[in-house]
Amino acid sequence: MHGIFIGTFLIGLREGLEATLIVSVIGAFLTRNGKSVRPMVLGVASAVAISVAVGAGLDALSASLPQRQQEMLETVIGAIAVVFVTTMILWMNRNAFRMKGQLEHEAAQAIKSGGVTALALMAFLAVLKEGFETAVFLLAAAQTAQGSRWYALLGGVAGIAVAVAIGVALYAGSLRLDLGRFFRVTGVFLVFVAAGLVMSSLRTAHEAGWIVVGQERVADLSTLLGTRSLVGAVVTGMFGIPPDPRLIEVLGWLLYAVPVLFVFLWPARWAPSPLVRRRLQWGVATGLAIVAAAMALLIPAGGTPAAGTTRTARTAGGDDVTVTVRADGAARVLTADRQGQQISLDAAGGQTVDGIRLDVWQTRVPADPGVTTTPIDLAQLRNLTGGRLPVGLGTARTPGPFDARWSASTVYTVLARGDDVVSAQRTSSRIATLSGGGLTGSKTVSVGALAQDWATSPADDQARIAAIAQSTQDRSERTLWTRWLPTVFAATAVLVGLAAIRTTRRTNERERRQHGESPTRDEISVA
Repeated sequence: MHGIFIGTFLIGLREGLEATLIVSVIGAFLTRNGKSVRPMVLGVASAVAISVAVGAGLDALSASLPQRQQEMLETVIGAIAVVFVTTMILWMNRNAFRMKGQLEHEAAQAIKSGGVTALALMAFLAVLKEGFETAVFLLAAAQTAQGSRWYALLGGVAGIAVAVAIGVALYAGSLRLDLGRFFRVTGVFLVFVAAGLVMSSLRTAHEAGWIVVGQERVADLSTLLGTRSLVGAVVTGMFGIPPDPRLIEVLGWLLYAVPVLFVFLWPARWAPSPLVRRRLQWGVATGLAIVAAAMALLIPAGGTPAAGTTRTARTAGGDDVTVTVRADGAARVLTADRQGQQISLDAAGGQTVDGIRLDVWQTRVPADPGVTTTPIDLAQLRNLTGGRLPVGLGTARTPGPFDARWSASTVYTVLARGDDVVSAQRTSSRIATLSGGGLTGSKTVSVGALAQDWATSPADDQARIAAIAQSTQDRSERTLWTRWLPTVFAATAVLVGLAAIRTTRRTNERERRQHGESPTRDEISVA
């Protein structure tokens, strides 16, 4: 509760302060030049209204979707919010000390080209950009806050209110603020806030079915981050760290927070020369590419041995039967029984057992009923059905004997995961069509199964399911290390390589034209 309030307060303060700074500089510039600020105020009000509408619309859209689609939308919104916060942190860290000069220069250019309307449009676009970013981030924070959604919203509104107050003070000339230092201090907190949002987005991506790897729990922090603990409320609410972090979430946190903090906190006085920066960038890109290739090629695929295509089944009489299933185009062929009979099986849909999706292969074939007795009496029927008469027959009304016509059919059913046989069974049904013996018409009754029926052991079936589940999990976890992380490192290597190329081009341009002195850092005040 407290943590989510502080986190969204910082976001509202940062985003709101950037917008109010722009508005205050434009307003002061208009006032000094004797221009009306009314068009600017209308533009700002319109931008605020649109931003609120965007946030409300996204929230309503999320609430109207089914659960899985909600998780998908939350993941997308969270990812966009992380990008927004990261770009804001890094850009403000580099440009906060020279914002005033840039804004006044742009305002002068705008008033020359389009007058008050151009400046009003400039304020509108600035507030719209910050408002949209704020709406997306507050929505992402509220979605991960669960029962503290209103605290998330309240924190964001409070942060914006404080930012507006600072902007008014700057406009009135009663406040001097070192924006560079302010954004640097708050930026560290926001890096951790955004890293927590990365963890939350990876959690919702798993719940949406997009990410299935890296789901083993790394630690149990429930005693430290309990829901009633102040530490838990602050850490979980502000920094988004759950009490049961999964491997993919921890890796996502580290891969985001470590490089962003490294770039953000690197002292400006230690900035390398263009030549050294270019060499460092190429070195990092090469190292990441080597790590990606090594992980993809050297880490074994893993996974437990397959369950196999052969099973041993047992008949009611205790005899063992070897059952083998092989692929035959789109069908499957089952080889069973002591005579090696081959039965063609057709696809019959799917079935989920203990969370594992299995293919069902099945066929029905005629069978020898093994009985030709006719007529037949009630005692013989009772013996065939295991001591119980078929429903509808009795000594009072249907004493028998009956004329009988016999038939039987056998259903072969196999549950498999690819080529791995999980279970197999042969189930027969023997049918007698009776007439006479007190019956007013013919009557069809089921008269027991056949002695040749068989089935695999339920205990062995369960063991097969467990083995397949373990193998699937092993392969999934290995995929994290052989595909996902190498892909991340390779993509990062490409981005760093592109940055090195960009550095090279800038260096060449500077060498062709003598660059002036870089702007110096100063305090910001608007009067």
